[in-house]
Amino acid sequence: MVKFLDLKGINSQHRQALIDACIEVIDSGWYIMGEKLRRFEVDFADYCGVKHCVGVANGLDALTLTLRAWKQLGRIAEGDEVLVPANTYIATILAITENKLVPTLVEPELESFNLGVENLTQALTPRTKVIMPVHLYGRLADMPAITNFAEKHGLLVLEDSAQAHGAKLEGRRAGAWGDASGFSFYPGKNLGALGDAGAITTNDDALADTLKALRNYGSQVKYMNMYQGVNSRLDELQAAMLAVKLPLLDSETQRRQQVAQMYLDGICNPHIALPEPGVPGQHAWHLFVVRTGHREQLQQHLSSHNVQTLVHYPIPPHQQKAYPDFADLSLPLTEQLHNEVISLPMDPNLTVASVQSVIDACNSFSLVEQS
Repeated sequence: MVKFLDLKGINSQHRQALIDACIEVIDSGWYIMGEKLRRFEVDFADYCGVKHCVGVANGLDALTLTLRAWKQLGRIAEGDEVLVPANTYIATILAITENKLVPTLVEPELESFNLGVENLTQALTPRTKVIMPVHLYGRLADMPAITNFAEKHGLLVLEDSAQAHGAKLEGRRAGAWGDASGFSFYPGKNLGALGDAGAITTNDDALADTLKALRNYGSQVKYMNMYQGVNSRLDELQAAMLAVKLPLLDSETQRRQQVAQMYLDGICNPHIALPEPGVPGQHAWHLFVVRTGHREQLQQHLSSHNVQTLVHYPIPPHQQKAYPDFADLSLPLTEQLHNEVISLPMDPNLTVASVQSVIDACNSFSLVEQS
């Protein structure tokens, strides 16, 4: 079986280093807001090419707290609109509504799965204050165009980089394009912790200071609370795990790019639409997502050929019961994508033989055998 993702295999190659890092934390006697967190924040900020990294409990909190910090700083207010891709994972929307902001769901581009300026222009209103481009599946959005659009209209940009660690364009990484960026280090991410973890990156000193207080009960000095904050701290153990894996991120990203290129070069089935490749080195390929009008049949076919697949994501946010106010929205492109996408195995440890097995299974798929 070609597994979709072998997390045990990925982490086992770092086993001793992870154990050693864990022992260091245990023996230190300091488990929250210590040297391991401080060191990782410095290193991840350097990696992304920004001044600040603020570690938080998870990727959802990274987005939610950034929007909340902008409200605290008076840059946005309740009722302001946020342009966001309609085909994102629901966490992006949750961060907006948690702050009593209004999500404006924007249709993505079919070829890239990401936001494009044309649709942003159509969705813009006088209440729009923020754009949240999502680097979906690890595919870097067209950030030069989006940041130019935002500057022209006086909008803040919050990148959802939860799947895009290491993605890069014109020498600038995901996390360094917007006014801020939220990252998730969920175990299955390209840079994954051994539990929940997240971070915000930014060049904004005031934002970073506000976030450091908000994540810690609204306090920067113990027992002195500036804001009504929350408890959302990246703990020492997870920071230590991430510090072990961060130096390996670029080499693992390069391997993901090699796997993606093999898929792009090798899959040639008219029933399977391949993703737009981007410029070399642009995408981090957290997922390799193809489209087909025959998803159930293709998934069954691949399973019968010992290839494990997943669907990211079967139900778009506007059709979720959590958001009844969206129920009447018509977003045909988003709905098409959610009905057609299927994710092939993507793992930096995939062998050439395993990738070829996936390619062969995809190319042998036909509708005749399914009838």
